[in-house]
Formats: sequence, structure tokens, C-alpha cells
Amino acid sequence: MTTQYLKKAAKTPETETATAQKVVHEMLADIEARGETAVREYAAKLDKWQGDIIITPAQIEAAIKDVPASVRADIDFAVKQVYDFAVAQRNSINNFSTELHAGVTAGQRVVPVNVVGCYAPAGRYAHVASAYMTVATAKAAGVKHIIACSSPYRGGGMHPYVLYAFKAAGADTIMTLGGVQAIATMAYGLFTGKPADVVVGPGNKFVAEAKRALFGKVGIDVFAGPSEVAVIADETADPKIVASDLVGQAEHGHESPAWLFTTSESLAKEVMTLVPKLIDTLPPTAKDAAGCAWRDYGEVIVASTREEIAAISDKYASEHLEVQAKDLDWWLENLTCYGSLFLGEETTVAFGDKTSGTNHVLPTKGAAKYSGGLSVHKFMKTLTWQRMTREANKEIGMVTARISRIEGMEAHARTANDRLAKYFPKEKFDLGEPVKL
Repeated sequence: MTTQYLKKAAKTPETETATAQKVVHEMLADIEARGETAVREYAAKLDKWQGDIIITPAQIEAAIKDVPASVRADIDFAVKQVYDFAVAQRNSINNFSTELHAGVTAGQRVVPVNVVGCYAPAGRYAHVASAYMTVATAKAAGVKHIIACSSPYRGGGMHPYVLYAFKAAGADTIMTLGGVQAIATMAYGLFTGKPADVVVGPGNKFVAEAKRALFGKVGIDVFAGPSEVAVIADETADPKIVASDLVGQAEHGHESPAWLFTTSESLAKEVMTLVPKLIDTLPPTAKDAAGCAWRDYGEVIVASTREEIAAISDKYASEHLEVQAKDLDWWLENLTCYGSLFLGEETTVAFGDKTSGTNHVLPTKGAAKYSGGLSVHKFMKTLTWQRMTREANKEIGMVTARISRIEGMEAHARTANDRLAKYFPKEKFDLGEPVKL
């Protein structure tokens, strides 16, 4: 494979995790031991919040009364897009039953989990989209109780736009909590008495580590890291659009990788010239984040063929993957590792992040090699069931007894023996040799 790095990342997200792990594990142990008292202390210390944790319906209405009608309309539109896509996903899986053997019927039921915790960060930016991405998807799954958390925004209560998004999407309980203390609160059921079965939503490295540490006690969406974007481009791509899309994701944070994979060296060089210029035009917060991200994590790789580019892309397994190249159907058919795919110049990551309907909670740090992003399926359980006639016990019972005994599991075998003896007392069966040891 002929590849050339025109720009190589100086850091990787993995280099930044050790401190987060130590802090998170100490906080989780403290919250598990001291409960709501510890949560309130962390809220006061880390977010300067000493107000109510659970927001009452009256408080919600008071907080969102000044949200402009145009903002409400935009959020309502986006909520419907996400909800409708999630409903279509829900309809793609069904209950069924099938007769596997004479008298042996088995099937599956698809049911939602009972309680879900949804987190939307509000640090550098007010993540309105994360609020409805998580809640609307859980709502489409039919989850009975949805708990939503977001941190105080810049010293006040929850950002009113985030609050409106939670309400519009259908959250049942909304709490002003951020960071590790929010994730722990939802997992342990503090303040609500309803421990979450699944906790979802993006966040910083501390939130990501809290979800990782709690996985097993609760389900989570993905092992998330900083937001990533990769753009695949050939000589037909517009360098300005490519550069704009790379910068568009780099503004997420100082550790957000932005990668360009291309078969055109001339396009690569032009994009590398344009990116710093575009970053310089951003407002201060975004400029700082995107500048650091591009400097430390940005990469530009040139390869000879589209087959090489596809292989490189699958190796990186980017969270967001854009293709601005000829023959989009070929790329759709051949790319296999990505969180979400954006085909053609006409679509961009920002559309998926905010409005188009697919979910923006996606795998990072290579997890797209084995996992997709948040979907309605994350909130559904596929439960199996079976029913048998007594006649079916003859063959199923005999085979079960024999296999159990060759495994050395005599008690298993006897559960089959006892049924055969009860149902067919006059018949003899080959049940294998009883286990001696």
C-alpha cells in the first residue's frame, strides 16, 4: 500500500485518560457510599450549583417561557426527525415464533427497558441536539421512564434551550446535574428512586470514564471519546468544503481528531492551507478548540487508490465519515467501519449532528469496528421464550440428557430423566451413562 502522511497527529485520545480514570473512580466510590449528600457537594464544588436537583413542572415552564418561538419550532422539527427515524428502526425488529421441531415452539419478544438515563453536556457549548437525540430515541422505543440530566450553564440553571429540548422530546424527570455526579445519580437511582437500566449521551472524558466504570451495573450506549471526523475526498472534491467540514468538527474540543484521506495530493495540500485560515475566522471559544485539535490530532493521508483509502478509513473507524468522491455507491458498498456515513458533498456531519434524523451519539476511538451508534435498539431487549408438548420431550429430553452427561453435568441430565419418566412411564430411552465423579 502506497500511503503518505502529509500531516501526522502528535497525540492520541488515549494519552489523556489516566487522570480521568483516577478522578472518576474516587468520585463513584464516594457517591455510592454517601449518596445524594455527595452528589449535592460535587454539584456545588464543580458546577457552583446549590439549587434544586429535580426541576418541577412549574420550574420548567418558568425557565422556558422566554424561549423564542423560532427556537421552539426548530427544536420541534429536529425532535420529529429523530423520533421518526427511531420509530422506523423500531419497526425493523419484530416479535416472532417458529416451530423448530415437532412440538417445540420458540420465539422472541422485543420489549423496551424500564428506565433510561439521558445526559446532555453543557460546558463549552449548550448541547441542545444531544438532549433530543437521546430522549426522543428512548421515547420511540417505548421506555416507561426517561430521566434527563444536564449541567448548570455558565453559573445559572440548566440552559433553557436544553431544558426545552428535553421536555419536547418527552423526558419524564429532568435534573440539573452535570458530569460524573449526573451519570452516577442516574445509575444509582438517586433523587428519583429509579435506577437507570441504560445510561446514554455524550460528554467529556470524565463522563465517558464514568460510563465505562459503571458498565455492567447499567447498560451504556458506547465507550465514547472525543468527537472525530474523517473526510474521504478525491480530485473531484471542493477543497473549501472539505476544509470547512474538518474545522466544523474540530471545534468540538481540544482533543477532537480531524482526518483527511485522499487520492489527490494537490487537494490535500490546498486543504492544509485552508484549514488554519478557517480556524482563524472562528469566534474565540471555537478557535481555541479547533486550533488545538487540528494542531495535535489532525492528520492528512494521501494514497494511490480508492481501495487503499477504504482500507485506511476502516482502520481508523471514524465516528463520523464523509465521502466527497466519485461513485458514492461504491463507497457505500465497500466501507465497513464508521459510526455514521455521510455520502456526497450535499450532506455533512452537522446535518446528522443536529437535524437530519440519524443519531449523533456514535462510537469513537476505533469502536466503530465492532459497534454502531445509539439507536432505538439500545433501549430494546430481545427476549427469547419456548413452549413444548409432552411428545416433544422424547427426542429433546434424550439428547439433552446425553449431552449433559458427556459434559459431566448429572443434575442437568436428571431434569430430562424426570420428565421422561413422568410423561412416558412405560417407555425406555437412551439417556447416556450417568456421571460417576
